[in-house]
Amino acid sequence: MGLLIALIVIFIWLGHLVWSLVFVEVSVTSPMMYVHIAVQTYLYTGLFITAHDAMHGLVSSKRSVNTAIGSVATWFFAALSYPRLYVKHHLHHQFPGETNDPDFCTTSQNFWYWWFSFLKNYVSWWQIITLAVIFNMLQIWINQANLILFWVLPSVLATFQLFYFGTYRPHRLPHTETMMPHHSRTQKGPHWWAMLSCYFFGYHFEHHESPHTPWWKLYQLKNQQQ
Repeated sequence: MGLLIALIVIFIWLGHLVWSLVFVEVSVTSPMMYVHIAVQTYLYTGLFITAHDAMHGLVSSKRSVNTAIGSVATWFFAALSYPRLYVKHHLHHQFPGETNDPDFCTTSQNFWYWWFSFLKNYVSWWQIITLAVIFNMLQIWINQANLILFWVLPSVLATFQLFYFGTYRPHRLPHTETMMPHHSRTQKGPHWWAMLSCYFFGYHFEHHESPHTPWWKLYQLKNQQQ
C-alpha cells in the first residue's frame, strides 16, 4: 500500500504540474490561477512527505525501492539530495529539539530566522545552479510566468507548510513534560484539518513515538491516545 500511495502522490503532482504549466492562464483576476497555485503547493508538500516515509522505510519493504522513491520525490521537490536528507532526518529523530538536532534552531525561536536556518541545512549552491539551468531550459517551451507561479512558487510555499507544521510548531520552546521524551507536541483539531494542513504531519508526537507508522495511518495513533 505504501508504494501505491507514494506513486499516486508523485503522479498527481506531475500531472497537475504539467497541466498548470501548459494550460492554465496566468491572470491576476482569475480565481482559478490561485487555486492551481494552492493545489500545487499542497502536492509539493505531499512529495516531501512521501520522501520522508521513504527515509523511514515505509514505502516498501525493500530498501532499494525506498531509496529510489525517496530520491525521485526529493529531486522533483527541488533537486534535493536524498542521502543528505536521510542522514540529517535520522539525526533529528535521535536528538529531537536538542542541540544536535539539525532541524532545531538553538540561537533563536523567531519563525523567520529559524526557517532560514532550516533551509540552509538542506539547500546547496549546486542545487540552486541545477534548478537555474532547468528553469532556463524549460523557458524554451514554457511561458516564464507559468514556470514561476506553478513550478517555483509552490515549492517555496511548501517549505513554509512543512516547516511550520513539521518543525516549528511541534518542536518550538518551551518544552513541557507532556512533550517528553521527543520534545514534540501534537496537533489539535479534527483529522480533516490535520490532513489538509500537512498530511497528518502535525501529529508529530505520534510520529516520533512510532516512526515506522506511515503518514496515512498517523490519525489512527492519534485516536488511540485520545
